[in-house]
Amino acid sequence: MRLIFAGTPEFAATALHALIAAGHDITLVLTQPDRPASRGMRLKPSAVKTLALAHGLPVAQPPTLKDPMEQTRLRTAGTDAMVVAAYGLILPQAVLDIPRLGCFNIHASLLPRWRGAAPIQRALLAGDRDTGITIMQMDAGLDIGAILLEKRIPISDTDTAQTLHDKLARLGAESIVEALDLLQQGRLTPTAQDNTRATYAAKLTKDEARVGWHKPAAEIARAVRAYNPYPAAFTLLRGEALKLWAADTVAGKGAPGTVLAADKSGIVVACGADALRITELQRASGKRLSTAQFLAGAEINSGERLG
Repeated sequence: MRLIFAGTPEFAATALHALIAAGHDITLVLTQPDRPASRGMRLKPSAVKTLALAHGLPVAQPPTLKDPMEQTRLRTAGTDAMVVAAYGLILPQAVLDIPRLGCFNIHASLLPRWRGAAPIQRALLAGDRDTGITIMQMDAGLDIGAILLEKRIPISDTDTAQTLHDKLARLGAESIVEALDLLQQGRLTPTAQDNTRATYAAKLTKDEARVGWHKPAAEIARAVRAYNPYPAAFTLLRGEALKLWAADTVAGKGAPGTVLAADKSGIVVACGADALRITELQRASGKRLSTAQFLAGAEINSGERLG
């Protein structure tokens, strides 16, 4: 099948790799413009661009798809369908109408739950027990199109946003290849979403990752996993930012934010209910360390307050 592929990060690159391996003819790859990265702020190509160029595929990086010239470029690509995965640009109706068979989105949730920008993190924050991939027929609107295929996986108690992302990226790649095979066989049946069950996965902000110690420890532990690797849950120790990379819940009681114990097994902090044991953390100018490594070079005393 002749395809236009639109995507940007590693999640999308995993799908593009699967489509190439499956023998689809990728006539054009769309991805976001190169962005400054690392301390040197040099322009860095997206994961999708890097993969596409390695396979000799044509790449375009328009800042918008509302430009008539860009829409003409898509028309001349002669595509059967467009596959979209974490692209980062809105597709106007004029673009949605171009492919003969339509545009298909790989979304990292079981729609209509967690429509929007951060479905993986919102599922973790909410304590969902499972999630999955939806292959959706794209329509004008935020993730509202008909469902073509869904695949479900459990969320483990140790999953972070990174580990869940990696699982869903692989599942999304498998699912889009399967969906296109079924499409060619005429065996895909669109199912309208139940809008009354919709929830929205708002874009992440750094401010929301600051730990509120008045919350139950279980909720904070989920936040630590959900914000790993970005934007990273954090608190303050003596006015300095402290990132929390791994934590679990333990029994404990005290004023929220109070350190109850600190040893090589973890730093135990009182919460609104129970306590949080921090097992991996990082100072603003330091490296990620286990609690044992951290306490070898810094002192934290029982009775101190974090916040």
